[in-house]
Amino acid sequence: MHVAIAGNIGSGKTTLTRLLAKHFGWKPHYEDVDHNPYLHSFYEDMQRWSFNLQVYFLNSRFRQVVEIRNSGKNIIQDRTIYEDAYIFAPNLHEMSLMSTRDFENYTSLFELMNSFIQPPDLLIYLNASVSTLVEQIQKRGRDYEESIRLDYLKLLNNRYDGWIKGYDSGKLLIINVDDMDFNNPEDLSVVIDKVNANVHGLF
Repeated sequence: MHVAIAGNIGSGKTTLTRLLAKHFGWKPHYEDVDHNPYLHSFYEDMQRWSFNLQVYFLNSRFRQVVEIRNSGKNIIQDRTIYEDAYIFAPNLHEMSLMSTRDFENYTSLFELMNSFIQPPDLLIYLNASVSTLVEQIQKRGRDYEESIRLDYLKLLNNRYDGWIKGYDSGKLLIINVDDMDFNNPEDLSVVIDKVNANVHGLF
């Protein structure tokens, strides 16, 4: 079984991935931000490094999905390949931070990869306001994220809303995280109950 968690920067994907993996005994697959060779450069100069960063993410996420499907295990994934293609890359293009030539090349590559993969059995979307995202980004204190602009987060949120409204590739669970703390046992229990209800429908 493949469960994936989607959501904007700072929405709590990694925390929830870790906690659900521990509770259900699933193997977690995290987004590798610490060893990403482009992330720091991207936040310093988005226009110069946007295409490189997005291709890196696309490649690593494609490899991850292939590994998940071939493993035969129950796996929970932190962020999906669809977010790269439907949220981040088109947002960079719209902001004139990725050229049309690069964006078309990227889109063609994604469409080819997408023809070889299956969507997750359950997609969990973490919906959060910009103020919540900013608060959680500041709390975790990654220095390269200090330069993230509010308008950038807002544009991403708008794209997430559009993508989720049209998502029909599999089961979808939406969790509003504005009034929720996953490290609070009561809040986590609410989420676990919702995940349980959805997961049981997969068998």
